[in-house]
Amino acid sequence: MEKPEYSKTLNLPETEFPMRGNLPQREPGMLQQWEDMKLYEKVQAKQAGKPKFVLHDGPPYANGDIHLGHALNKILKDIIVKFRTMEGFDAPYVPGWDTHGMPIEHAIIKNKGINRHEVSVTDFREMCKNYALDFVERQKGQFKRLGVRGDWENPYITLLPEYESRQIRVFGEMAKRGYIYKGLKPVHWCASCETALAEAEVEYADKKSPSIYVKFAVKDGRGVLPEGSFIVIWTTTPWTLPANMAIALGADFEYSLVEVNGEKLLLAKGLVEEVLKAAGVEGEPNVVATFKGQDLERVVAQHPFLDRESLVILGEHVTLESGTGCVHTAPGHGMDDYMVGLQYGLPVLAPVNGQGKFTKDAGPYEGQFYMKANKQIMADLQESGHLFASSEIDHSYPHCWRCKNPVFFRATEQWFGSIDKFRDQLLEQIKQVSWSPEWGEVRLHNMVADRGDWCISRQRMWGVPIPIFYCTDCDKEIINDQTIDKVANLFAEHGSQVWFEKEAADLVPEGLTCSCGGTSFRKETDTMDVWFDSGSSHMAVTDARPEMQWPADLYLEGSDQYRGWFNSSLSTAVAIRGKAPYKSIVSHGFMLDGEGRKMSKSLGNVVDPLKVMEQYGADILRLWVASVDYRSDFRVSDAILKQVAEVYRKIRNTFRYLLGNLSGFDPAQHVVSKEQMLEIDRWALNKFEQFRKRVVQGYRDYDFHIVYHEVNNFCTVDMSAFYFDVSKDRMYTVAPDALERRSGQTAMYEILFGLTKLVAPILTYTADEVWPFVPGTTDESVQLTQWSDPNTYDIDELLEQKWEGILRVRDEVLKALEVARKEKVIGKGLTAAVDLYPNAETLTVLQSTPRLGEVLGVSQVNLQELGAAVPDDATAYEGLSIRVRAAEGETCERCRIVTPLVGQNEDHPTICPVCAGNVVHFLG
Repeated sequence: MEKPEYSKTLNLPETEFPMRGNLPQREPGMLQQWEDMKLYEKVQAKQAGKPKFVLHDGPPYANGDIHLGHALNKILKDIIVKFRTMEGFDAPYVPGWDTHGMPIEHAIIKNKGINRHEVSVTDFREMCKNYALDFVERQKGQFKRLGVRGDWENPYITLLPEYESRQIRVFGEMAKRGYIYKGLKPVHWCASCETALAEAEVEYADKKSPSIYVKFAVKDGRGVLPEGSFIVIWTTTPWTLPANMAIALGADFEYSLVEVNGEKLLLAKGLVEEVLKAAGVEGEPNVVATFKGQDLERVVAQHPFLDRESLVILGEHVTLESGTGCVHTAPGHGMDDYMVGLQYGLPVLAPVNGQGKFTKDAGPYEGQFYMKANKQIMADLQESGHLFASSEIDHSYPHCWRCKNPVFFRATEQWFGSIDKFRDQLLEQIKQVSWSPEWGEVRLHNMVADRGDWCISRQRMWGVPIPIFYCTDCDKEIINDQTIDKVANLFAEHGSQVWFEKEAADLVPEGLTCSCGGTSFRKETDTMDVWFDSGSSHMAVTDARPEMQWPADLYLEGSDQYRGWFNSSLSTAVAIRGKAPYKSIVSHGFMLDGEGRKMSKSLGNVVDPLKVMEQYGADILRLWVASVDYRSDFRVSDAILKQVAEVYRKIRNTFRYLLGNLSGFDPAQHVVSKEQMLEIDRWALNKFEQFRKRVVQGYRDYDFHIVYHEVNNFCTVDMSAFYFDVSKDRMYTVAPDALERRSGQTAMYEILFGLTKLVAPILTYTADEVWPFVPGTTDESVQLTQWSDPNTYDIDELLEQKWEGILRVRDEVLKALEVARKEKVIGKGLTAAVDLYPNAETLTVLQSTPRLGEVLGVSQVNLQELGAAVPDDATAYEGLSIRVRAAEGETCERCRIVTPLVGQNEDHPTICPVCAGNVVHFLG
């Protein structure tokens, strides 16, 4: 008789689901399928009428390809939107872009070699618009490639007419409530960009600056200070000396008049030693007199190189931490100086123009760039004898966050948002928001508590114009409900370009008359801070779009947005509605390389998400995002991505194994009731329900790294390392419709069905690739399905406790098998027989465990009675002794079990009786 080919009768896994992911090749096709089927629209239609969950997208800037920070941010948002949808919410996602501002102007000037002063404003703005829209489309494709589902056909873009119109109404409402004003005060100014900056646009970096001590001669000592004595100031900005108007002292500080080299110098008593040391003066100084600061108020000094007096004033901002205790005061170049200057009626002089060059008010330094003038000013002070000491220091200094050049305070007429008028409301609303991490509340609170008024105006062409008119007769500002309504309607129809294309007469409401009787007007030329643009998005998007709702449930951005979008959005919302525009804030940290260094192009350690997708696929990138604890800074490198790719491989293999073992399974016909299922299959479902609860809670807490570790552990430990291993014999070898096989298929079907849904928010491509192969599915995409509420499933605690005991025994048996293998007693596990000598508790558990050999991974198990003599070659473990020996008999060619019963069936002499029975069934 010809020997049967038993391998052909095995029920081997058969599925079209590919073993290898080949994600870079497969994902683009799936993305096209989603677009062709209009997946976003179908999801939204299915969720219509359900409770809303609105995550409002903070707009990235449209001026380059996406970087890894963009990828992380968008993937986090996508995970949240998808899990909320699958939880049963209507969770629309409207992506957006920030498109105005200085970087785009610079790009146009640099890339096209354009002199912006030689091009018409309208032409230049059209170039900026086209540039921004090109990058919107480019980034859109890159974000979609990440697997991010959203309303990509209808995003919000800050340059669109409908958006600009809503922004104008936000500005108008703030003005109506008295929160907008024009004032001459110092603001951060970037000479490179030729514009004012808001606090959110300033970052700090180390800079080397001169450190000089300058003598101001006393002109009128008011009977207190002798004329001819000197007041010594300290500054690190010599270029601000042409704007000096006063010298500030601390009212309650003690000041000493000391004699040095024949000159009498006024210094704070506590700083005398430090100042003289800086000047190289040795020995004890001769103290001529001591005064309180308040005794010297309104003493008059002479400016060291200009024909101007400098008044001695008192200021609470004066400290004794450094310097001389006598503070050089230039109200046009510093906020503290400005504020104290208001108290004394000091002129606000800023003799530096928008390009950073001195004006004629700077006297001999007219035309010089302000920072380059430092050397000349110091040389002149040295020559005139007014420079007491000088050196250089390294210190933290404000820089423009766009061009990275140093900025300075410059007093100009600007439009401001009066934060002071509603600061208390802002701070109260911060308390009403849910924060993750919790320190976010303190961070934003401190920023709002300490911030000055918001400088809204910018001297740029590419932006939304400030909608204010001026009477040409009296120069009064005109802004009211009628002007705002007219401008907003024009912008809604034509966009903000109309402001630059038409004259003021065509933009003002018909019949507009100034209070002076004037009927002729001119337009404001400044544009709005881009943070006002994006900060108005809650009104232009969440309040304006019917699928959204105000306030949003969640804002999620990088931790730099506490000073940016979180802050500006809160300011505009509280100003016009008295309430925060968001219920929750989640912030993420920033990326470091594998060695914990900040990523930078100069170090060559930047990871490009586009290249990662080319090499690994988007799902690997998404899985990496889920793996990190994103609330703080985190690491990424090629080595880390390879580790994530290995985890992905194990998850994918889990899906493949489950699918393979469901060949021929129809859930409508073959599901086995829980009461009929094998105990080990009920244990697997029990384990899955526990896992499901933890995963869903991880999603709800936005702890995606917990979800990642739970999925990895469930697939590799609970499933692959145990359940699949001990189930494969019956799944592969028993009759297709046998109860033990259908029981296993039922468990595997439930696990596959639930696991595919659970990983879909993260492994969005893979889950949709698996979904069509899941038996009985009818939805076009797993993203159109809902999660089952994990709280509706009962966990069998007694079953869990029992199997915890069984698994402990299995762990001990595996240890004993490993020892025996090293000692050459056995080969593979199925060549072994084990004799077990348990205590009473363990015996009870093992006696009630069916198919114990499969569970323990051996061919033969001999369970000894309680009290049986334990042989000397047995190994003792807690509550159990184990003896390992070679199994007796021959190996079944089909199931690989070693048993003396092989050959009992004459027709099948090389297999065991169980396999012979199954083969007879297979062959009919």
